[in-house]
Amino acid sequence: MTRYPARLFSIVLALLAPLLGVAAEPPTNIIFILVDDQGYYDLGCTGATEVKTPRIDALAAAGVRFTDYYAAAPICSPSRAGILTGRYPRRSGLEAWVQRADSTRGLPASELTLAQLLKSRGYATACIGKWHLGFTPELRPQRKGFDHYFGLLHNLDGVETVYFQGEGGVPLLRGDTVVQRPAVAAELTRRYTDEAIAFIEAQRSRPFFLYLAHTMLHEPLGVSDEFKGRSGWGLYGDATMELDHHTGRLVDALERLGLAANTTIVYASDNGRGPGRTPAQPLRGTKLTTLEAGIRVPAIVAGAGVRGGRVSSALVHAMDWFPTLATLAGVDVPADRILDGRDLAPLLDGRVETVPDPAAGLSRNAAVPLRRPWQPPGEWAPLITRADYLNAFFYHGAEGQFAAVRSGKWKLTLSPNLQLFDLEADPGEQRPVRDAATTRRLRGMAVMFQEEMNAARQR
Repeated sequence: MTRYPARLFSIVLALLAPLLGVAAEPPTNIIFILVDDQGYYDLGCTGATEVKTPRIDALAAAGVRFTDYYAAAPICSPSRAGILTGRYPRRSGLEAWVQRADSTRGLPASELTLAQLLKSRGYATACIGKWHLGFTPELRPQRKGFDHYFGLLHNLDGVETVYFQGEGGVPLLRGDTVVQRPAVAAELTRRYTDEAIAFIEAQRSRPFFLYLAHTMLHEPLGVSDEFKGRSGWGLYGDATMELDHHTGRLVDALERLGLAANTTIVYASDNGRGPGRTPAQPLRGTKLTTLEAGIRVPAIVAGAGVRGGRVSSALVHAMDWFPTLATLAGVDVPADRILDGRDLAPLLDGRVETVPDPAAGLSRNAAVPLRRPWQPPGEWAPLITRADYLNAFFYHGAEGQFAAVRSGKWKLTLSPNLQLFDLEADPGEQRPVRDAATTRRLRGMAVMFQEEMNAARQR
């Protein structure tokens, strides 16, 4: 008997289901939980001993936890741009710093967000929490593909609250309507989760995409009375425990509604917080830096399309979510989109142990990275393969500066001078390595990437 590929079988079944009188498999629901400023070691499953995070740890145990996952940037706005567009923030002009309350910039109309793509295929979409990607009316979430918005467009730190002193404080919004002013930091984690559960309940009969972008753990930290003092690790630990509790509430709601088996949950941080706290936690750096602890952060995927119980050391990054989640939703990335992300679906479902070669065509959006230009100059052509280039990660600092390249276990910092580190042997970036051939190869990738980005901005 001929064995057809699973994807072809599912397509045929979907087409024949109405004629056969059977229900086709429903599209996968997607929940993306983005935590603000959570450090690499700050969950129980990643090494924290000062705080307990049993619900998030359970997600990690049931899914895939990535040890080498990178945010798009070590600061809020560009990090979010990378997630929602699948492209390095330099492509959209949002690579530098954050969009403050006086900014008139945000995601340009030329960018396609994951929400816009999924909405066009029948998904209900909601952004709940912190936006930070543009504040004028045309730049707000409901103009970027989200049917529903509830949260803060801004931060609650002094850099932004100063703009609202004459208006009673930073507003909490539902759509464009103010529901509370000023927003109360200690209430936000619970209120966001309440709104998220209400959205899921209302949309249980159709596929949905929920982007839940928590304000915590950004300063100023807000903790409800129920969780104050519970961690023994100050307000940061208390706020972490509160996030863990409400993440569990969200998972419980999916179970109660019978949606858990058909929902993929991503949990990640937008940038790092600080270095390790024990000798067994060697990463150095803080938020705003491109040292590893500034930009390498927790990332977990569980649920539909995921073979669980695994820890992966594959080099993955924020731009990978767009094509991956599109595949899990059964949606093609439009042919005119050039993305920097790769489709991780075969890695998530356990068919492969690393990011597959896009030319192998193992998943719906596997070939999307091949749309990036590939014309290596003669100097680099013998040294750099296309797969090497597409699978490299290019670090950018808080001010948008191109700062480093990672390829495999190697990291080459570019400024103030070239330094090569073996992150497997030296994750704390303490001992530069002398390897002329590897240095030259990664420097070549940096030159090619710079030229690719310059060409993209000129178009």
